[in-house]
Amino acid sequence: MTKKILLLTGDCAEDYEVKVPQQALMMLGYQVDVAAPNKKAGDTLQLVVHDFVNLDTYIELTGHRIPVDIAAADVNPDDYIGLVIPGGRAPEYIRMYDESIAIVQAFFTADKPVAAVCHGTQLLAAADVLSNRSVTSYPACSAECRLAGAAWQDQPVVTCGKLVTAQAWPNHPAWLKAFVDLLGAQITI
Repeated sequence: MTKKILLLTGDCAEDYEVKVPQQALMMLGYQVDVAAPNKKAGDTLQLVVHDFVNLDTYIELTGHRIPVDIAAADVNPDDYIGLVIPGGRAPEYIRMYDESIAIVQAFFTADKPVAAVCHGTQLLAAADVLSNRSVTSYPACSAECRLAGAAWQDQPVVTCGKLVTAQAWPNHPAWLKAFVDLLGAQITI
């Protein structure tokens, strides 16, 4: 039986933070289901790419369009062994949906591995699962992490129990390795 990972996201998620984990986990043999709270299976999500061009913040460019595999309202967290929450702007608005909050809380209650990157901690903060945890995120989200009771660390990747967080997509190798370790996979060369 194929082990399943849930990737919870929405429109305007960071392209690299969706596609790279999705494809890397699929390469390892996991089934990765993309879920979104305001979409149904077969709908598409518009991803974006953020870039820095001598500004104090980033600009947003159009990324790929990807299909939704399952509506967030139809997700049964018991069907999945882990959860991935990409960054970008998606966490900012998917946290407003009760089903997104319920999914996140179910994974934490069941003590299943969760991987969040960049702005993904905005959803974790809204789900009230960061209290007494060490995390990292895109630095602009550090205040939300702290207000949610987390000890925010200015590190590329932080693992705390079954939660692994990363600051942004350049940290994918270490972040994904830590997540795969939490899933119990053994990768040898």
